[in-house]
Amino acid sequence: MKRTIKVANLSRVEGEGALELIIRDGRVARANFSIFESPRFFEAFLRGRRGAEAPDLTARICGICPVAYQMSAVHALEAILALTIPEPLRALRRLLYCGEWLESHALHVYFLHAPDFLGYPSGLAMAQDYPEMVKDGLALKKVGNEIVALLGGREIHPINVRVGGFYRTPTAKELQALVPKLEKALELAQQTGRWVAGFTFPDITYDYELVALHHPQAYPLCEGRLVSSRGLDIAVSEFEDIFEEEHVRHSNALQGRRKSGGAYLVGPLARFVLNYDRLHPLSRQAAREAGLTPACRNPFQSIIVRSVEMVYACEEALRIIQNYQRPERPYVAAFWRAGQGSAITEAPRGILYHRYTVDDQGVIQDARIVPPTSQNQKTIEADLCRVAEQHLHLDDVHLTHILEQAIRNYDPCISCATHCLRLRVVRQ
Repeated sequence: MKRTIKVANLSRVEGEGALELIIRDGRVARANFSIFESPRFFEAFLRGRRGAEAPDLTARICGICPVAYQMSAVHALEAILALTIPEPLRALRRLLYCGEWLESHALHVYFLHAPDFLGYPSGLAMAQDYPEMVKDGLALKKVGNEIVALLGGREIHPINVRVGGFYRTPTAKELQALVPKLEKALELAQQTGRWVAGFTFPDITYDYELVALHHPQAYPLCEGRLVSSRGLDIAVSEFEDIFEEEHVRHSNALQGRRKSGGAYLVGPLARFVLNYDRLHPLSRQAAREAGLTPACRNPFQSIIVRSVEMVYACEEALRIIQNYQRPERPYVAAFWRAGQGSAITEAPRGILYHRYTVDDQGVIQDARIVPPTSQNQKTIEADLCRVAEQHLHLDDVHLTHILEQAIRNYDPCISCATHCLRLRVVRQ
């Protein structure tokens, strides 16, 4: 017996993808998470461009997390130049990143994922019964956007980031104007954590290899070593010694894996488990109130982790503003030289790797970019198999729903533009 289910329009994922699930003799035989959008060739058209152009070019990769692409680019290029960035500029980079985490997580929690838990087809439908919560989500996203606009020059595809720092740094007065908004956002983020903690979660625990940055003093955003839950501890420059990408026939996006074999998980859950002790006090309190511990391995509870990270982003932003002293110069100048440099920063969805090779004129000869969703693809497929196995007793409609929800646990950024996901289930 062969049964086929097609979902032609699943919004609430960024980009175009498809899932084919094969069920044979009452068992899940295969799950293919396919990304069928045309390749965008960013790595190819970076070649021949000047390194100074990379922050603006890479920001165009994503409309949701352009800051992550800019930060990975500038850190990688600064590694070639051996630049030491002074603390005020490093703090402003963290503040800019906090803005992106806040707006991205708010979008995901309230409009892309919460409808799954509450039984609504969209955030707009959910707003009819939860108007105040949706307004809170919009308010949180707005504060994040305002931070990005102030430091980045505009909300989408910021233009104020450059190798060595910024083209312009804000005044203390400009940053202080954000304080009351961030204090309100902090309250809303705490409230969000309490709200989503009340959702019903499948009783699922998986033994992932969690991979994230780890910094000795701070919850990871822009800097740190790369660590895992299975003992990995390397410099970011060693990323390609341990990890690789492969092409599979059912996807236009490369899939990340360990060279020794095996999938791994990046993103909020990995960051939280590996860096719990680096959270600020209110963030840890929010986690405790939600029942989260560093032992959490339930992918469906990633929505709670994102809420905790929104609390952290507000706390960290307020800390940076309180201690801010405007630097004398907005950037550190340097002369270009030939070399190769790499960097990893923590995009909202997980680690984002950039590596560049430039000549002595600063012209890019080679570029490599490994986004979080590529790294998570194999784990997504493994999750889909496991979730399906545990819910084969459901009819096709309800099984389809929980599989879609499992994909949205990852907030996959397929092409960084919400469009559709097609789902095909075959029972044999």
